[in-house]
Amino acid sequence: MSITYLEAIREAQAKALRDDPRVYIYGQDVADFGGAFKATKDLAKEFPGRVLDSPISEDAMVGSVVGAAIEGMRPIVEMQFSDFSSNAFNQIINQAAAFHWRTNIPCPITIRMPSGGNPGSGPFHSQALESVYAHFPGLIVMTPATVEDAYDLLLEAIAIDDPVIFCEHKFLYNRVKVEKLLERNGQSAGKARIARPGRDLTIVTYSATVHDALLAAQELARSGIQIEVVDLRTVKPLDTATVLTSIANTGRLLCVGESWPWGGVNAEVIARVASKGFHLLDSPPQRLNSRDVPIPYHPDLWRASRPSVAMIIERVRKILQW
Repeated sequence: MSITYLEAIREAQAKALRDDPRVYIYGQDVADFGGAFKATKDLAKEFPGRVLDSPISEDAMVGSVVGAAIEGMRPIVEMQFSDFSSNAFNQIINQAAAFHWRTNIPCPITIRMPSGGNPGSGPFHSQALESVYAHFPGLIVMTPATVEDAYDLLLEAIAIDDPVIFCEHKFLYNRVKVEKLLERNGQSAGKARIARPGRDLTIVTYSATVHDALLAAQELARSGIQIEVVDLRTVKPLDTATVLTSIANTGRLLCVGESWPWGGVNAEVIARVASKGFHLLDSPPQRLNSRDVPIPYHPDLWRASRPSVAMIIERVRKILQW
């Protein structure tokens, strides 16, 4: 029986609740309703009193769990959409992120953020905010692209003593699945993986655009172009060593991500490569992001605003002409 990315998130939460009495889930409509995307479906029945509905106030939600965490609990917060986390920005960056540094008391909270676009979601329900949160010391930012990582990384996030921003991509919820039972894969947070080996160019990416990059690499292979795809898995910390090792093999770099270009994860990867691996490059490193505009409502405009397989292929061919 197959399991989806969304079901993996639900199963990871169930395991965490089962294994650790300090774990609880807090968020809007997460109890009887099962959450906006049903990531907590039936968990309130299985774990009464530990899957709790919150008021419609992201600020209050995060403030509450910061207090619980420093008193020994390990809360999981579900944001209905990552966009709404901006209402809790002060609690996340000034309280949760800095608490351990200021007091030497851990603040082990996990904030699940349904991230990224879907056709018709528009500018208030589609933002990819991983670059924003990666800017702040004290926060770990995870960006799982696979069913296995949706499960493994979430369990690791809950166990970590620091606050974790868990950017689960809602476009993947029911579109990505595996047939085998989930098993711990042994890859820790902060360690990238080679999703596809290659020799001609490295694509560094994460979250949903991993799948676009893999499709582009598959298409390019038909004309003899071998693309190496690196899935960062977490963007804070960032596995620079794996990126540099890949570029040492290929000599070329394209960074692909769904977030906006200004000051993003792609910019950070390129800056690190330019400063630490400039001698490895045979052409200028490039990035491909969503267009620097609010996210469109119309499905066709949305697709045109974000990196696509065709855009990736076109950019790869241009780089290879250098």
